[in-house]
Amino acid sequence: MRTDGGHDLRHHGDAEVRDDGSALTDLAVNVRTGTPPAWLRERIAGTLGSLAAYPDGRAARAAVAARHGLPPERVLLTAGAAEAFVLLARALKVSRPVVVHPQFTEPEAALVDAGHTVGRVLLRADDGFRLDPAAVPEDADLVVIGNPTNPTSVLHPADTIAALARPGRTLVVDEAFMDVVPGEREALAGRTDVPGLVVLRSLTKTWGLAGLRIGYVLAAPETVAALERAQPLWPVSTPALAAAEACVSPRALTEAAEAADRVTADRAHLVAGLEAFGPSGLRVTGPATASFVLVRLPGAAAVRHELRALGYAVRRGDTFPGLDEEWLRLAVRDRPTTDGFLQALRRVLPPA
Repeated sequence: MRTDGGHDLRHHGDAEVRDDGSALTDLAVNVRTGTPPAWLRERIAGTLGSLAAYPDGRAARAAVAARHGLPPERVLLTAGAAEAFVLLARALKVSRPVVVHPQFTEPEAALVDAGHTVGRVLLRADDGFRLDPAAVPEDADLVVIGNPTNPTSVLHPADTIAALARPGRTLVVDEAFMDVVPGEREALAGRTDVPGLVVLRSLTKTWGLAGLRIGYVLAAPETVAALERAQPLWPVSTPALAAAEACVSPRALTEAAEAADRVTADRAHLVAGLEAFGPSGLRVTGPATASFVLVRLPGAAAVRHELRALGYAVRRGDTFPGLDEEWLRLAVRDRPTTDGFLQALRRVLPPA
Protein backbone atom coordinates (compact mmCIF):
# COMPACT_ATOMS: atom_id res chain seq x y z
CA MET A 1 0.00 0.00 0.00
CA ARG A 2 1.69 3.20 -1.17
CA THR A 3 1.80 6.32 0.93
CA ASP A 4 2.74 9.84 -0.05
CA GLY A 5 3.97 12.51 2.30
CA GLY A 6 2.52 10.61 5.25
CA HIS A 7 -0.87 10.22 3.56
CA ASP A 8 -2.06 6.79 2.48
CA LEU A 9 -3.60 7.73 -0.87
CA ARG A 10 -5.02 4.25 -1.39
CA HIS A 11 -6.97 4.11 1.87
CA HIS A 12 -10.72 4.46 1.35
CA GLY A 13 -13.80 4.25 3.52
CA ASP A 14 -14.52 0.62 2.68
CA ALA A 15 -11.41 -0.38 4.66
CA GLU A 16 -13.28 0.62 7.82
CA VAL A 17 -15.99 -2.01 7.27
CA ARG A 18 -13.99 -4.96 5.98
CA ASP A 19 -13.24 -8.10 8.01
CA ASP A 20 -13.85 -7.33 11.70
CA GLY A 21 -15.69 -4.15 10.69
CA SER A 22 -18.33 -5.90 8.59
CA ALA A 23 -20.84 -5.99 11.45
CA LEU A 24 -20.47 -2.29 12.29
CA THR A 25 -23.03 0.37 11.47
CA ASP A 26 -21.41 2.04 8.47
CA LEU A 27 -20.87 5.79 8.51
CA ALA A 28 -17.56 5.41 6.65
CA VAL A 29 -18.76 4.65 3.10
CA ASN A 30 -20.75 7.22 1.13
CA VAL A 31 -23.01 4.77 -0.74
CA ARG A 32 -26.72 5.38 -0.08
CA THR A 33 -28.21 2.72 2.14
CA GLY A 34 -31.14 0.59 0.99
CA THR A 35 -29.82 0.46 -2.56
CA PRO A 36 -29.98 -0.64 -5.31
CA PRO A 37 -33.77 -0.39 -5.41
CA ALA A 38 -35.76 -3.47 -6.41
CA TRP A 39 -36.60 -2.15 -9.88
CA LEU A 40 -32.91 -1.60 -10.63
CA ARG A 41 -31.91 -5.02 -9.32
CA GLU A 42 -34.52 -6.55 -11.60
CA ARG A 43 -33.22 -4.58 -14.58
CA ILE A 44 -29.67 -5.77 -13.92
CA ALA A 45 -30.77 -9.36 -13.31
CA GLY A 46 -32.60 -9.31 -16.63
CA THR A 47 -29.27 -9.06 -18.45
CA LEU A 48 -27.87 -12.32 -17.08
CA GLY A 49 -29.31 -14.37 -19.92
CA SER A 50 -27.25 -12.37 -22.45
CA LEU A 51 -23.82 -12.69 -20.84
CA ALA A 52 -22.54 -14.91 -23.65
CA ALA A 53 -22.57 -11.89 -25.97
CA TYR A 54 -19.91 -9.17 -25.83
CA PRO A 55 -21.09 -5.92 -24.24
CA ASP A 56 -22.53 -3.27 -26.56
CA GLY A 57 -22.43 0.14 -24.94
CA ARG A 58 -24.09 2.20 -27.66
CA ALA A 59 -27.55 2.43 -26.08
CA ALA A 60 -26.19 3.29 -22.64
CA ARG A 61 -23.83 5.85 -24.10
CA ALA A 62 -26.66 7.49 -26.02
CA ALA A 63 -28.84 7.52 -22.90
CA VAL A 64 -26.17 9.22 -20.80
CA ALA A 65 -25.55 11.73 -23.57
CA ALA A 66 -29.26 12.55 -23.81
CA ARG A 67 -29.48 12.97 -20.03
CA HIS A 68 -26.90 15.78 -20.26
CA GLY A 69 -27.98 17.19 -23.62
CA LEU A 70 -24.77 16.12 -25.36
CA PRO A 71 -23.88 14.13 -28.45
CA PRO A 72 -22.68 10.56 -27.74
CA GLU A 73 -19.14 11.34 -28.90
CA ARG A 74 -18.77 13.49 -25.77
CA VAL A 75 -19.45 10.53 -23.45
CA LEU A 76 -17.21 7.70 -22.29
CA LEU A 77 -18.58 4.95 -20.05
CA THR A 78 -16.12 3.64 -17.46
CA ALA A 79 -15.86 0.98 -14.78
CA GLY A 80 -16.67 3.52 -12.09
CA ALA A 81 -15.31 7.04 -11.94
CA ALA A 82 -12.08 5.66 -10.46
CA GLU A 83 -11.17 4.07 -13.81
CA ALA A 84 -11.46 7.47 -15.44
CA PHE A 85 -8.69 8.86 -13.23
CA VAL A 86 -6.37 6.09 -14.38
CA LEU A 87 -7.25 6.73 -18.03
CA LEU A 88 -6.62 10.46 -17.65
CA ALA A 89 -3.26 9.83 -16.01
CA ARG A 90 -2.16 7.42 -18.73
CA ALA A 91 -3.65 8.94 -21.86
CA LEU A 92 -3.16 12.68 -21.52
CA LYS A 93 0.18 14.28 -22.35
CA VAL A 94 0.69 16.68 -19.45
CA SER A 95 3.82 18.09 -17.83
CA ARG A 96 2.53 19.86 -14.71
CA PRO A 97 -0.55 18.24 -13.17
CA VAL A 98 -2.02 19.82 -10.03
CA VAL A 99 -4.58 18.34 -7.65
CA VAL A 100 -6.64 20.57 -5.37
CA HIS A 101 -6.77 19.02 -1.88
CA PRO A 102 -8.31 17.87 0.39
CA GLN A 103 -10.19 15.68 -2.07
CA PHE A 104 -10.60 12.10 -3.24
CA THR A 105 -7.06 10.73 -3.37
CA GLU A 106 -7.29 8.41 -6.39
CA PRO A 107 -6.58 11.16 -8.97
CA GLU A 108 -3.19 11.89 -7.42
CA ALA A 109 -2.43 8.22 -6.84
CA ALA A 110 -3.18 7.44 -10.50
CA LEU A 111 -1.02 10.31 -11.73
CA VAL A 112 1.91 9.28 -9.56
CA ASP A 113 1.58 5.66 -10.66
CA ALA A 114 1.70 6.85 -14.28
CA GLY A 115 5.04 8.57 -13.62
CA HIS A 116 3.88 12.15 -13.13
CA THR A 117 5.17 14.57 -10.53
CA VAL A 118 2.03 16.01 -8.98
CA GLY A 119 1.68 19.50 -7.53
CA ARG A 120 -0.75 20.17 -4.72
CA VAL A 121 -2.94 23.14 -3.89
CA LEU A 122 -4.00 22.75 -0.25
CA LEU A 123 -7.22 24.51 0.67
CA ARG A 124 -7.34 25.76 4.26
CA ALA A 125 -9.79 24.94 7.02
CA ASP A 126 -9.67 28.57 8.14
CA ASP A 127 -11.08 29.53 4.72
CA GLY A 128 -13.78 26.87 4.87
CA PHE A 129 -11.84 24.83 2.27
CA ARG A 130 -13.04 27.29 -0.37
CA LEU A 131 -11.27 27.50 -3.71
CA ASP A 132 -9.22 30.54 -4.62
CA PRO A 133 -8.51 30.16 -8.36
CA ALA A 134 -5.40 32.35 -7.96
CA ALA A 135 -3.83 29.62 -5.81
CA VAL A 136 -3.57 27.31 -8.84
CA PRO A 137 -0.28 27.80 -10.72
CA GLU A 138 -0.74 29.42 -14.11
CA ASP A 139 1.47 26.83 -15.80
CA ALA A 140 -0.56 23.85 -14.55
CA ASP A 141 -1.73 21.98 -17.64
CA LEU A 142 -3.97 19.55 -15.73
CA VAL A 143 -6.05 20.62 -12.72
CA VAL A 144 -8.23 18.20 -10.73
CA ILE A 145 -10.91 19.31 -8.28
CA GLY A 146 -13.99 17.70 -6.74
CA ASN A 147 -17.40 19.36 -6.58
CA PRO A 148 -18.98 18.85 -4.13
CA THR A 149 -15.64 17.85 -2.68
CA ASN A 150 -14.95 14.60 -0.85
CA PRO A 151 -14.27 14.76 2.12
CA THR A 152 -15.05 18.42 2.88
CA SER A 153 -18.64 18.42 1.50
CA VAL A 154 -17.93 21.89 0.10
CA LEU A 155 -19.80 22.91 -3.07
CA HIS A 156 -17.75 25.38 -5.11
CA PRO A 157 -19.55 27.85 -7.40
CA ALA A 158 -19.50 26.64 -11.00
CA ASP A 159 -18.18 30.01 -12.18
CA THR A 160 -15.26 29.78 -9.73
CA ILE A 161 -14.25 26.41 -11.08
CA ALA A 162 -14.78 27.48 -14.69
CA ALA A 163 -12.39 30.37 -14.00
CA LEU A 164 -9.61 27.77 -13.78
CA ALA A 165 -9.94 26.99 -17.49
CA ARG A 166 -7.05 28.07 -19.71
CA PRO A 167 -5.98 27.36 -23.30
CA GLY A 168 -3.88 24.22 -23.23
CA ARG A 169 -5.13 23.15 -19.78
CA THR A 170 -7.32 20.15 -18.98
CA LEU A 171 -9.72 20.95 -16.15
CA VAL A 172 -11.02 17.78 -14.48
CA VAL A 173 -14.05 18.17 -12.21
CA ASP A 174 -15.09 15.16 -10.16
CA GLU A 175 -18.87 15.43 -9.79
CA ALA A 176 -19.35 11.98 -8.26
CA PHE A 177 -21.61 13.45 -5.56
CA MET A 178 -23.36 16.16 -7.57
CA ASP A 179 -26.56 14.13 -7.80
CA VAL A 180 -27.05 14.43 -4.02
CA VAL A 181 -27.20 18.23 -4.38
CA PRO A 182 -30.83 19.29 -4.94
CA GLY A 183 -31.18 20.63 -8.46
CA GLU A 184 -27.51 19.82 -9.08
CA ARG A 185 -26.79 23.51 -8.68
CA GLU A 186 -23.22 24.45 -9.62
CA ALA A 187 -22.91 21.44 -11.94
CA LEU A 188 -20.66 21.74 -14.97
CA ALA A 189 -21.84 18.48 -16.55
CA GLY A 190 -23.30 19.24 -19.97
CA ARG A 191 -21.32 22.47 -20.42
CA THR A 192 -19.46 22.77 -23.71
CA ASP A 193 -18.36 26.40 -23.35
CA VAL A 194 -15.52 25.74 -20.88
CA PRO A 195 -12.28 24.92 -22.74
CA GLY A 196 -10.54 21.73 -21.68
CA LEU A 197 -13.36 20.70 -19.34
CA VAL A 198 -13.61 17.04 -18.31
CA VAL A 199 -16.44 16.10 -15.95
CA LEU A 200 -16.55 12.76 -14.16
CA ARG A 201 -19.75 11.25 -12.83
CA SER A 202 -20.39 8.12 -10.75
CA LEU A 203 -23.56 6.05 -10.57
CA THR A 204 -22.32 3.93 -7.68
CA LYS A 205 -23.10 6.23 -4.74
CA THR A 206 -26.77 7.13 -5.19
CA TRP A 207 -27.72 3.78 -6.69
CA GLY A 208 -25.68 1.38 -4.53
CA LEU A 209 -23.62 -0.01 -7.42
CA ALA A 210 -20.12 0.11 -5.95
CA GLY A 211 -19.76 -3.62 -6.58
CA LEU A 212 -20.86 -3.30 -10.22
CA ARG A 213 -18.56 -0.39 -11.16
CA ILE A 214 -20.18 2.15 -13.47
CA GLY A 215 -19.45 5.80 -14.15
CA TYR A 216 -18.77 8.08 -17.09
CA VAL A 217 -16.73 10.93 -18.51
CA LEU A 218 -18.09 14.00 -20.26
CA ALA A 219 -15.51 15.80 -22.39
CA ALA A 220 -14.64 17.07 -25.85
CA PRO A 221 -14.74 14.34 -28.51
CA GLU A 222 -10.96 14.34 -28.97
CA THR A 223 -10.42 13.85 -25.25
CA VAL A 224 -13.00 11.07 -25.13
CA ALA A 225 -11.27 9.38 -28.08
CA ALA A 226 -7.87 9.57 -26.36
CA LEU A 227 -9.26 8.06 -23.16
CA GLU A 228 -11.10 5.36 -25.09
CA ARG A 229 -7.88 4.28 -26.77
CA ALA A 230 -6.37 3.74 -23.32
CA GLN A 231 -9.24 1.50 -22.20
CA PRO A 232 -9.13 -2.28 -22.54
CA LEU A 233 -11.64 -3.88 -24.88
CA TRP A 234 -15.20 -4.12 -23.50
CA PRO A 235 -14.34 -2.31 -20.26
CA VAL A 236 -17.94 -2.05 -18.99
CA SER A 237 -19.95 -5.23 -18.46
CA THR A 238 -23.42 -5.84 -19.88
CA PRO A 239 -25.10 -5.60 -16.43
CA ALA A 240 -23.29 -2.31 -15.76
CA LEU A 241 -24.37 -0.93 -19.13
CA ALA A 242 -27.98 -1.81 -18.36
CA ALA A 243 -27.62 -0.07 -15.01
CA ALA A 244 -26.22 3.06 -16.65
CA GLU A 245 -29.13 3.25 -19.07
CA ALA A 246 -31.64 2.70 -16.29
CA CYS A 247 -30.08 5.24 -13.91
CA VAL A 248 -30.42 8.11 -16.34
CA SER A 249 -34.06 7.36 -17.20
CA PRO A 250 -36.75 9.89 -16.24
CA ARG A 251 -37.97 7.57 -13.48
CA ALA A 252 -34.50 7.29 -12.02
CA LEU A 253 -33.81 11.01 -12.19
CA THR A 254 -37.04 11.69 -10.29
CA GLU A 255 -36.09 9.14 -7.65
CA ALA A 256 -32.57 10.58 -7.37
CA ALA A 257 -33.99 14.08 -6.88
CA GLU A 258 -36.24 12.79 -4.09
CA ALA A 259 -33.25 11.05 -2.50
CA ALA A 260 -31.26 14.28 -2.65
CA ASP A 261 -34.02 16.06 -0.74
CA ARG A 262 -33.98 13.33 1.92
CA VAL A 263 -30.20 13.58 2.20
CA THR A 264 -30.53 17.32 2.73
CA ALA A 265 -33.00 16.83 5.58
CA ASP A 266 -31.05 13.95 7.13
CA ARG A 267 -27.81 15.92 6.90
CA ALA A 268 -29.37 18.87 8.71
CA HIS A 269 -30.42 16.50 11.51
CA LEU A 270 -26.89 15.09 11.75
CA VAL A 271 -25.25 18.52 11.75
CA ALA A 272 -27.62 19.82 14.43
CA GLY A 273 -26.76 16.84 16.59
CA LEU A 274 -23.04 17.27 16.06
CA GLU A 275 -23.13 20.96 16.89
CA ALA A 276 -24.28 20.06 20.39
CA PHE A 277 -20.75 18.70 20.94
CA GLY A 278 -19.20 22.11 20.35
CA PRO A 279 -18.26 22.50 24.03
CA SER A 280 -16.20 19.30 23.65
CA GLY A 281 -14.23 20.88 20.82
CA LEU A 282 -16.03 19.31 17.86
CA ARG A 283 -16.36 21.55 14.80
CA VAL A 284 -18.38 20.80 11.66
CA THR A 285 -17.08 22.00 8.29
CA GLY A 286 -19.88 23.90 6.66
CA PRO A 287 -22.07 24.46 5.00
CA ALA A 288 -22.04 20.77 4.06
CA THR A 289 -23.76 19.97 0.76
CA ALA A 290 -23.05 16.28 0.05
CA SER A 291 -24.00 12.96 1.62
CA PHE A 292 -21.27 13.29 4.25
CA VAL A 293 -19.88 15.85 6.66
CA LEU A 294 -16.34 16.57 7.77
CA VAL A 295 -15.67 17.24 11.45
CA ARG A 296 -12.61 18.32 13.42
CA LEU A 297 -12.16 16.99 16.91
CA PRO A 298 -9.16 16.87 19.25
CA GLY A 299 -8.31 13.23 19.86
CA ALA A 300 -10.34 12.12 16.84
CA ALA A 301 -8.21 9.00 16.30
CA ALA A 302 -9.02 7.72 19.76
CA VAL A 303 -12.68 8.66 19.34
CA ARG A 304 -12.83 6.66 16.10
CA HIS A 305 -11.51 3.54 17.84
CA GLU A 306 -13.94 3.95 20.75
CA LEU A 307 -16.84 4.34 18.33
CA ARG A 308 -15.84 1.06 16.69
CA ALA A 309 -16.07 -0.62 20.08
CA LEU A 310 -19.61 0.75 20.33
CA GLY A 311 -20.54 -0.57 16.87
CA TYR A 312 -19.98 2.43 14.55
CA ALA A 313 -17.47 2.85 11.72
CA VAL A 314 -16.45 6.36 10.65
CA ARG A 315 -13.89 7.49 8.09
CA ARG A 316 -10.49 8.66 9.31
CA GLY A 317 -9.40 11.95 7.77
CA ASP A 318 -5.62 11.80 8.03
CA THR A 319 -5.22 9.97 4.70
CA PHE A 320 -6.36 13.11 2.85
CA PRO A 321 -3.60 15.63 2.04
CA GLY A 322 -4.35 18.81 3.94
CA LEU A 323 -5.91 16.99 6.90
CA ASP A 324 -4.47 15.27 9.96
CA GLU A 325 -5.57 12.93 12.75
CA GLU A 326 -8.04 15.47 14.14
CA TRP A 327 -10.45 14.99 11.22
CA LEU A 328 -13.26 12.48 10.65
CA ARG A 329 -15.73 12.09 7.80
CA LEU A 330 -19.25 10.94 8.65
CA ALA A 331 -21.76 9.62 6.11
CA VAL A 332 -25.31 10.96 6.27
CA ARG A 333 -27.78 8.26 7.28
CA ASP A 334 -31.47 8.11 8.21
CA ARG A 335 -32.53 9.72 11.47
CA PRO A 336 -32.74 6.54 13.61
CA THR A 337 -29.21 5.56 12.56
CA THR A 338 -27.93 9.07 13.19
CA ASP A 339 -29.61 9.19 16.59
CA GLY A 340 -27.94 5.93 17.57
CA PHE A 341 -24.60 7.26 16.44
CA LEU A 342 -25.02 10.52 18.37
CA GLN A 343 -25.89 8.53 21.47
CA ALA A 344 -22.67 6.52 21.05
CA LEU A 345 -20.72 9.74 20.54
CA ARG A 346 -22.09 11.05 23.83
CA ARG A 347 -20.63 8.02 25.55
CA VAL A 348 -17.22 8.64 23.98
CA LEU A 349 -16.75 12.37 24.35
CA PRO A 350 -16.00 13.62 27.84
CA PRO A 351 -18.21 16.39 29.22
CA ALA A 352 -16.90 19.86 28.56
